[in-house]
Order: sequence, then C-alpha cells, then structure tokens
Amino acid sequence: MAFSPDGETLAAAGSEGIVELWDVAGREIITTLTDNDGYTESIAFSPDGELLATGGFDGTVRLWDMAGREIIATLIDPDNYTERVWSVAFSPDGKTLATGTFDRTVRLWDVASREIITALTGHTRAVTSVAFSPDDELLATASSDGTVRLWDVAGRETVATLTGHTDKVWSVAFSPDGKLLATGDNDNTVRLWDVAGRETVTTLTGNSSVAFSPDGELLAISSSQGTVELWDVTGREIIATLIDLTDYVRSVAFSPDGETLATATASFDNKVRLWPTR
Repeated sequence: MAFSPDGETLAAAGSEGIVELWDVAGREIITTLTDNDGYTESIAFSPDGELLATGGFDGTVRLWDMAGREIIATLIDPDNYTERVWSVAFSPDGKTLATGTFDRTVRLWDVASREIITALTGHTRAVTSVAFSPDDELLATASSDGTVRLWDVAGRETVATLTGHTDKVWSVAFSPDGKLLATGDNDNTVRLWDVAGRETVTTLTGNSSVAFSPDGELLAISSSQGTVELWDVTGREIIATLIDLTDYVRSVAFSPDGETLATATASFDNKVRLWPTR
C-alpha cells in the first residue's frame, strides 16, 4: 500500500495483478489498474504524486501516469531479466527509482529517461525492501540473507552492512529526520539503528512491515499474529495495539498528515483497514 503525497488517494496492490486506487475521504474505489499477470509486490508514489511505480512477479517495473491512469513505461534490465521485483522506492527528489529483486540485485533507474543507471550487488539472497534516506544520500536495503546494507547513492557502493538479525529481513524504513533506521525480520524482532553510528540502539518485538509516522514520533510494526503495534519512538514503549485483524499483516502505511494508519493482511478478505492514530 501507499498513500499519495496529498493524502487523498490510497493505492493497494492485489494478488490478481491489479492495483486499486481509493478515494480516502469517500472510502470508495476511484479506479482499478491492471498491472500484470501475477502478484504485485510493491507500489510507490513519486514525491510529486504524478507517477506510481509498481513491481511484481513478472520481473518488470511499471510507471503509471496518475492523471491518465495509464502505463507510460515498463522498466526491464536489458542485461539481466529478473524473476521478481520485491520492492520499489522513489528518491526524495523523484529523479531516481530503486528496485529490490529476487536475483539479489538492487537497481537504480533514471525516472526521466526510463533507463537503468546501475545495478548494485552484494546481498547473497533476494532483496526484499529498499528505502532512501530523507537527504537522498543513503539507500537502505533489506535481504532474506539476514542483513541490511547502507549504500552511498552518489558513490554507488556499500558503506555499511548491518548484522544482528537472525532470519530474513523483510522491511526497512528511515525516520523522517534520517537519524534512525527501523528493520523488521522473520524472527519477530524489529531493530532500531543509529544511522550515523551504524549500531543497534534498541530491539523491539514484531516483524514483516515497519513504518514511521511523518513526525517521527510513532513507529508502526506489524506481526504474523494479526496485530499492529504502535510504538512511542522516544520512550521505546507500546502505546496501542490494533487487534481487529484477521491474518498476518502484510503492509502498514501512515497517511501524510499522520492521522491515519492503513493496514493490509495477507489473507484473502479483500480489505484494507484504516485506523486513527491519535
């Protein structure tokens, strides 16, 4: 799932290769985009809200024009076809798109030219999540190899490999000020890292998906038990547990104003839930 930058639209990917666009205020579907023939694994809005990137099982990344609701580009690495695109993320300036794939590679794409800039290698298993730092200097990548890497975007090289997780790492998220990095893995552990010091500052419970609120005060952590916990980032304590869920929570996303949290489960109940956060 992903909220548009203005908070008016929520995009939710489905297992049938579709993406539904919802009017958040009206709680109704605006339109359905037919993406591919398999699962759509990841979606992301560009910072200006004009584009939507989608990645899925077919190994391609599609760029959608949000005004026309149509595909304007399909990104394929001509030198190395990928089996599955796990994650997509736009850089803060909107000029670059990062993709994490099943073939253990992180690719950086030029959004304007639709061409690949470079392929970053180093992970030994699938790259499951990618996220740019707010200042656009670092790219964090998670992998099922149990590690998280920090890449220098300009230099296109690894500057740190964060270790400590004991299972597959599924998600990464920078705090809004860029000082913290949250990582969630399959061993029911979420770690908060000091980005500058490259070290763990605390370990929390939960797995799968993590997301910081826009003000950086809250961290949402999903779990395989069908709950989402809201943590006070400063106090390192749970302030709320959302339990009206039916299955393993696959994705969490805060609205741009931080007043709403969207959750989606891995079950087939075909529902996205919206929760007040305050």
